[in-house]
Amino acid sequence: MSTILKIEGLSHRYSSAWAIRDINLEINQAGVVGLLGSNGAGKSTTMNILCGVLNQTEGQVTVNGINMRENPEEAKKNIGFLPQNPPVYTDLTVDEYLAYCAQLRRMEKGKIKQAVEEAKERCGIAHFSTRLIGNLSGGYRQRVGIAQAIIHKPKLVVMDEPTNGLDPNQLIEARKLIREIGQDHTVLLSSHILSEVHLLCREIVMIEGGRVIFSDSMDAFNNYVQPHSVLARMENPPSATELMKIPGATKVEFLSDRQIRIYFDGDQDITERIISASVQQGWRLREINLDKGLLDDIFKQLSIQSLQ
Repeated sequence: MSTILKIEGLSHRYSSAWAIRDINLEINQAGVVGLLGSNGAGKSTTMNILCGVLNQTEGQVTVNGINMRENPEEAKKNIGFLPQNPPVYTDLTVDEYLAYCAQLRRMEKGKIKQAVEEAKERCGIAHFSTRLIGNLSGGYRQRVGIAQAIIHKPKLVVMDEPTNGLDPNQLIEARKLIREIGQDHTVLLSSHILSEVHLLCREIVMIEGGRVIFSDSMDAFNNYVQPHSVLARMENPPSATELMKIPGATKVEFLSDRQIRIYFDGDQDITERIISASVQQGWRLREINLDKGLLDDIFKQLSIQSLQ
C-alpha cells in the first residue's frame, strides 16, 4: 500500500513563536480525513506547508512518495487544493476557467479538453459550460472550485471549509460530491463544523496549540467520551418526574412525544432499570440505546486536556 501523504516532525515558527510543533501524520488510502482545530490551532499553517505554499522550519512532507521541499513542482502535481474562498475568476466562463487551471497544472495540451469535460461531469456543472462564473450561484461556484481541484486527478485533495456559506440544499449536494470524490481520492478536509466532519470523514486528526492531540478513526473519536445518556422510545411514556425517580437518572429531556433522552450519573445499569420500570409501569418501551458523547463535548474535552 503506497503512502499518499506523510508528515514527519513538522514544525514551523513565526518569529519566536511556534505555530505548529512536531506534527506527524500518515494517510495510505482513499477516503475523507477530517482536520479539526479551533482558530489559531495550526490548521492553516499545516495545510499551507503540505500544499507547498509555505516552507517549514523543521520536518518534512512527502506526497505520493515525493518530498515537497526537495521537489515541489513534482509533489504539487499530486495535490488539488480548494481554499475557503473558491479561487474562481468571475469574468471567465466555466470552460475557460477550468482550461486555464489545467494549464496551470502543466497538463499536456492534448488532454486538457477531456479533463475539463470529466471534471464538469463529475461536479454536475456540464450544463453551465459557457456560463460566466460571476452569474453562478454560490453553490455552483463551489462546484467549480472543486472541479479545478480535481481536474488533474491528484492523489491528494485538500479542502479548507468547503461548505462555508452554502444554504441547506447546497450543503447537501456539496457533501454528496465530497463523499464521491473521497471514493477515488484522498481528501483532507478542514472544517469547524463537527457534525459535518462526523457525516463525511472516516478518520479524524485534531490539532490544538500547534500539536496533534488526537488521530484515529471516526468511531474512536465518537467513543472517546463515555456515554452519559440514553435515548429511549416509549409508546406510553410517563412524565419527566416519574422518570427522574429511576435510580441514577439526573436529567430528562423529551425530544418528542415518545422519544426521550435520559441523562445518568455514569451507572451503566441505568438501561436495565429503565427496562424493568417500563415492564412494571406499562410504559411500553420499544427502543433504548446508549447515547454516544456529543462531538462538541469530545472536542472541548480534548482541547482542555491538551492545555493541561
